[in-house]
Amino acid sequence: MIFRRLRSLVRKEQMERQLDTELQFHIDMQTNENVRRGMSREDARRAAIRSFGSVDQVKDGVRDTWLVRMVETILQDVRYGARTLRKNPGFTLVIVLTMALGIGANTAIFSVVNGVLLKPLPYERGDELVIVRQPQTRTDVQDIGFSPKEMDDYRVQGSTLAGLVEFHSMWFILLGRPEPERVQTGVVSANFFDVLGVKPILGRRFRSEDEKHGAPAVLILSYPYWQRSFGGDANVVGQTFRMNDRPHTVVGVLPPIPQFPAEMDVYMPTTACPFRSNPRAIENRQFRLMSAFARTKSGVTPEQAAADLNVVSNRLQKAYPDAYPAANGFGITVSALREELTQDFRPTLVVLLATAGFVLLIVCASVANLLVARLVRRSRELAVRSALGAGRVRLLRQLLTESTMLAAAGGAVGLLLAVFGLDLLVTFAERFTARAAEITIDTRVLLFTLVMSIVTGVVFGAIPALSERQDVLTTLRDGGSRATSGRHAVRATLVVAQIAISFMLLVGAGLMLRSLLNLQRVNPGFTVDNVLTMRIDLNFSKYQTVATRAGVIQRLLERLEAEPGVVSAAASASFPLNDDGGGFSGTFQIEGKPVPEGQPQPRAALNLASPDYFKTIGIPLLRGRLFTKQDHVESPRVVIVTERLARTYWKDEDPINRRITFNNGQQWATIVGVVGDARTVLTEEAEATMYGPILQTGQLSTTWLLRTTVDQPAMERQVRAALREVDAEQPVDRFRTLEQVRGAALAPPRLTTTLVGIFATLALTITAIGIGGVIAFSVSERVQEFGVRMALGAQRGEVLGMVLRQGLTLVAIGLVIGIAGALALTRLMSRLLFAIEPTDAATFIAVSAVLAIVALLACFLPARRAASVDPLVALRAA
Repeated sequence: MIFRRLRSLVRKEQMERQLDTELQFHIDMQTNENVRRGMSREDARRAAIRSFGSVDQVKDGVRDTWLVRMVETILQDVRYGARTLRKNPGFTLVIVLTMALGIGANTAIFSVVNGVLLKPLPYERGDELVIVRQPQTRTDVQDIGFSPKEMDDYRVQGSTLAGLVEFHSMWFILLGRPEPERVQTGVVSANFFDVLGVKPILGRRFRSEDEKHGAPAVLILSYPYWQRSFGGDANVVGQTFRMNDRPHTVVGVLPPIPQFPAEMDVYMPTTACPFRSNPRAIENRQFRLMSAFARTKSGVTPEQAAADLNVVSNRLQKAYPDAYPAANGFGITVSALREELTQDFRPTLVVLLATAGFVLLIVCASVANLLVARLVRRSRELAVRSALGAGRVRLLRQLLTESTMLAAAGGAVGLLLAVFGLDLLVTFAERFTARAAEITIDTRVLLFTLVMSIVTGVVFGAIPALSERQDVLTTLRDGGSRATSGRHAVRATLVVAQIAISFMLLVGAGLMLRSLLNLQRVNPGFTVDNVLTMRIDLNFSKYQTVATRAGVIQRLLERLEAEPGVVSAAASASFPLNDDGGGFSGTFQIEGKPVPEGQPQPRAALNLASPDYFKTIGIPLLRGRLFTKQDHVESPRVVIVTERLARTYWKDEDPINRRITFNNGQQWATIVGVVGDARTVLTEEAEATMYGPILQTGQLSTTWLLRTTVDQPAMERQVRAALREVDAEQPVDRFRTLEQVRGAALAPPRLTTTLVGIFATLALTITAIGIGGVIAFSVSERVQEFGVRMALGAQRGEVLGMVLRQGLTLVAIGLVIGIAGALALTRLMSRLLFAIEPTDAATFIAVSAVLAIVALLACFLPARRAASVDPLVALRAA
C-alpha cells in the first residue's frame, strides 16, 4: 500500500490507465456472468454497470488512496489559503509578527539549551569524563586538591578509571613577544589531552618524553590565546619563547573547546613547572595543589567510581594518619564533567526556558482569539462550502492549513530574530558556562523551529476550528453576522489563560527586579568611586626571595604614589568582588585556645595588603592600627582581622595583641587591628577574613588599586610608563575600575532580569490587546442590545459599567488562576533571588494592580464606544 501511494506521485498517468483497465475488466466479467444467466449482452452490460455503481465515484474512491491525490488536495488548500491571507494583509501581518515573537524567543532560548545542555561534549566519549575531588567534610571545604603522591596512589590502586590526570593553574611571564605577557598556564600530565580525547588543530599533543626531567620545555596554546595574541598564525608551531628563564617551544594549538575550570592561555607538562617539579613538592603528601580529571572505564558510573576511590581513600587515611587528620573528615567525590560545566547555569536556563514557553502560550492564545474573531466573518463562506458538499473534516483541514502557513511564516521571521540575538545570548551565557561558544543555530535548532511552528500552527488553528458549530441554513439566512455562544466562551477562556500566564510572568519579573534592586543596595563594605584596579604579577625567576619581591613592590608603590592624580596606591593578593581569584583560605590556631580533639580548626579567608590598602579601598579601621612600612620582612609578624572573624573566635573579647599561628606554633603573628567586613561575593555575607602585610611575604601574584582623580585611559598610560622605569620586562594588565568590577558582579542577575522583564512586558502587551479585542468584538455584536437598553432609559454610565464589568470579570478569574500558578512556580526561582521570598506579598499585590490597571485601560475604549451607541441608529439597523 505504501509503495503504491509513493508510486502514484511519479506515475499518475500510468496508474490512471491501469485503473480504467481494471474497472473495465470487472464490468466485462460481470457482463459475461449475466450473459451466462440468460440475459442479452446489451441488457447484461447495463445490469453490470448498475450493480457496479457510478464509475466516476469508484474512480474517486480509488484515487483517494493515492498519495498524489493527498498532495493535490494539500496544494489546493495551500493555494486557497494563500489567496485568503493575501486578501487580509493587515490580519496576516499581525499574526505573523506575533508568532515571530513567540517562536523567535523560544528558538533563541532553545539554541542556548542545545549548545549548553544537549550537545555532546566536544571531547572523545565525553560522557566518560569526570572530575575527582577530595573534600574535607567536617571543615566544609569542597576540594582540597591532590598531591603528586596521592595521584600516584589513586592511579595504581583504583580499578574503575581508564585514566587519571592532574591539572593546576599558574601564571607565568612570557618573553619574546613585542610586549611581555602574563599567561595563565595549565600545568598538566603528559597524557592529559589523550585522556580527554582532544586533538590539536595544529601540531601535536604532549608525549611521555615531554614529562621527563630535563626534557626541553614545550607549550600547547589554547585556541582563544592563539587567536588573540598570535592572530591565528598557522606558523606558530615551532616558535620558541622565554619563560621562567628557559626557552619554551610551541608544539601545538588546541581546537576551540570549553576549558574547565577556567580559560587557560597555554599548557605545559608538569616537569616544566618549577613549583610542581620541585622534589620537596613531589615527596610531600600534603602538597595538595592539583585538581584531578579522569576517564571512567566503559559502563562505570560516577557513583561506582566514587565508591571505588573511597576504598582507596580509607586505606590511605589508615596508612598515613598524619596527612589525614580525622577531625577534618576526608573522602572522594566524583562528578561528570558535563554536569560541572553547566551546573551554575541550569537554574537560570530553566527559568528562561519556562518564561519563553509561557510567552509562546500567550501568543498562541492571542492568535487563536484573532482566528476565532475572523471565523465569524467567514461563517457565510464556510456555510456555502458546507452546502456545496464540503464535510467538516475538509473544512477543518483548510483552517488548519491556513494556521500552519501563518505559523511557518512566523517561525521563519522568528528564526531571523533568533539569529540576530545570538551574539547577545552567547555573551550572556559566557558569564555562567565555558560551553557558551557552542551556542549556534544548527540543524537541531532549525528542526526545533520547524516542529514548533507546525505544532503551534495546529494548536492555535484547531481551537477556533473545533469551536465552529454552525447551522448552515441559519448562517446563510443571517449572512454570517451572528456568532455562537460557544465562540464567546472560547474567546473568554483564551483571555483568562493569557491573564493567568501573564500574571505568572510578571510576578517572576517583579521578583527578579526587586532582587536586583536589593543587590544594588547592598553595602559591600568598601567604596568603589575613583578606584582603578590592575594586575601585576612578578617574575619569580627574577625575584626569587621574599626580600627582593618586597623591595620591588615597595619601589613600585612609591613610584605610583608620586604620579600626578594618584591619591593613594595599594598592593594586595586580591580585593573584594575580584573574579580573577587570588584570595585563599586556611586554618589557624589561637594562642591559649586549643581546639578539642575531633573538632575542626578555626578557618579564615586570607589576603595580603600594603599599608594604604584599607585607605585606598575605603574599608574602615574599627580598633587598633593599620599596617605601616615598618611591617616588613625583618619585623615581627602581624595580622589584621575583620569584625566578623573577631566576633566568631573572640566573641566579646578584644582580639588586639592576641596571637595566632598558621604552622602549629613554629611562627606566631600578633593581631594589631580590626577592620570592617567586605563582601567577596555580593550575594553572600562577608567572609571571616585575615590580612597579612604584603611587604612581609613578598607576594608574587598581586592586584593593585589606585585611588585617582585622573580618567582611566590617562592613568593606564601613566602606570605603564612607571612600571617600565621599575622593570621593563614586567607586564601589567586587567585594568578595571572598582565600579566596573561591581558592575560585572551584577551583570548576570541584571541580564537575567532584563530577559525575563522583556518577556513579561511582551506578554502583558499581547494580553492587553487580547482583552481589548474580546470586549470590542462583544460590543460590535451587541450594538442593537445597547440601543434597546438606552431607548428604554438606560444611562450611558450604566452601559459603560456593564461592559467594563464584563472585561474585569475575565481579569479577576485570570488573576485568581494566575496567583495559584505563581505560588507554585515561583518557588523554582528561589536560587536566583536575593533577600526576597518567592511568595513576596508586595510583589503579588503590585503585579495584580498593574495587570488590573492595564486591563481596565484595554476595556475602556470599547466600553466607551458601547456607551456612545445612538439608540435610533441601532434600532433602525435591527
